[in-house]
Amino acid sequence: MKKDLILSARKEISKLIIDVLLNKKTVKDALLCFPKKVKDDTIDCAWHALCHFEADELQRAKDALYREEQDNYLYYIASLLEEGKALPEDIISDYKEYYGTGSFDIIKSCKNFIKKYSKWFNF
Repeated sequence: MKKDLILSARKEISKLIIDVLLNKKTVKDALLCFPKKVKDDTIDCAWHALCHFEADELQRAKDALYREEQDNYLYYIASLLEEGKALPEDIISDYKEYYGTGSFDIIKSCKNFIKKYSKWFNF
């Protein structure tokens, strides 16, 4: 049962990523649609890849080659997820290095970071 749930979630996320790339959905809307109770490193990695996509908005606007490479990377992730496959371990480990927490814990981590350092930024 758990395996079927993961496969179904991966396919759903593939569609969300494609919708973002086709400008049918915002990154925020796609992230809000991610299944919240499915524990899977591949899903966590895809969540973070979309976060990076959003964070790189200015870089993407300035650099067409960077935008194309990032789009291709997300299409690659979406194609693996559409087949229900796990992402390669090297990709997962790259994201785990920066985000040791689960997908939805990153929001809490960001809020804590802002609270902790807001005095430096004069918020």
